[in-house]
Amino acid sequence: MTKKVRHVLGISGGKDSAALAMYMKMHHPEIDMEYYFSDTGKELPETYELIAELESFLGKKIKKLEANHSHKNPFDHYLDIYNGFLPSSMARWCTQKLKLEPFERWIGEDLAISYVGIRDDEDREGYVSTKSNIQSVFPFRKHIWSMEILHKVLHNSNREKIAELYEKHGEKNLIARFIEIIDEPQSPKYLFSQKMNDLLQLSISTFNRVVFYFLKNENYPVSHLNEYSLLENEDSVDINKVFQLFKENGVKVPGYYDEVEFEVNGQKGKYNRSRSGCFFCFYQRKIEWIWLYERHPELFRKAQEYEKDGYSWMDNETLEEIIQPERMTQIKLDYIATLQKKLNSKNKSNKLIDILADENEVCANCFI
Repeated sequence: MTKKVRHVLGISGGKDSAALAMYMKMHHPEIDMEYYFSDTGKELPETYELIAELESFLGKKIKKLEANHSHKNPFDHYLDIYNGFLPSSMARWCTQKLKLEPFERWIGEDLAISYVGIRDDEDREGYVSTKSNIQSVFPFRKHIWSMEILHKVLHNSNREKIAELYEKHGEKNLIARFIEIIDEPQSPKYLFSQKMNDLLQLSISTFNRVVFYFLKNENYPVSHLNEYSLLENEDSVDINKVFQLFKENGVKVPGYYDEVEFEVNGQKGKYNRSRSGCFFCFYQRKIEWIWLYERHPELFRKAQEYEKDGYSWMDNETLEEIIQPERMTQIKLDYIATLQKKLNSKNKSNKLIDILADENEVCANCFI
């Protein structure tokens, strides 16, 4: 008997997850999507504005998930539990306690497909739950599956099974080429990525159908679906198409992406916040801390209040130190020089979102 499968999509407050919500409503309205937002209590005001605007566009409430039910907001509640130890890239308790645990608690033991807004022009995986009842899919990519599933499907030991599925579901005029690719084992001379791309170039929808039917005998939520409209999807959505989705649907891009001009020592530059997340996120670049100080000084001061007992948001500087006039000047000059160097080397557009898209390590659970 087929079990009920929930379809869920998390809104982080960033452009990609918001664009995915719009995309799914436009292209797959037949999927009964549940939208949620893990509220840390420390988001930028632009994030809450986006949530309200999306609710209007989607015609649905976005479920607010909170990590605790104490008198304190979620972040401060867990900061007390961790004895004032601030989260960092080496100890991301904020991700675990404020994002992942509330989400997995909300899902419980239900079967769920989680829709993740990783773009086709990004080389990263995003959130994949370790719980067997939650499966991530990626509608913006040519294939919609996690790398864990793809490695299993294309493993050399499964060649015969995959060949049978292609013979059953593939286009008749392409069968011979499908089988030729599948029969070639992965090796140092024929890598996994090459094999996958060769199959995708022949037919994206056929590839997705073959994976879907392969998973019918595996323990994944998607195996309980009788049909899945996303299999026919052959779109690949990059950063330009993300912004196009905002424009087409009349939804305002979160204001923290707006490029703001500044001048220092006669040189002009532009800065913004590159990603969503808490206003004091430790993944921020130093120029983004300066952006926060100059655009949201009240939030910067709140972030400063957390730096005590030897704890700070950055490894080598405190917030008080980076806003000293000479240090601010140097950070801005360094930033202008870095932008120019990246622009020259990559031959990209002059938009910050393009130049800095792949610059830093990030936490996919917060920023997608």
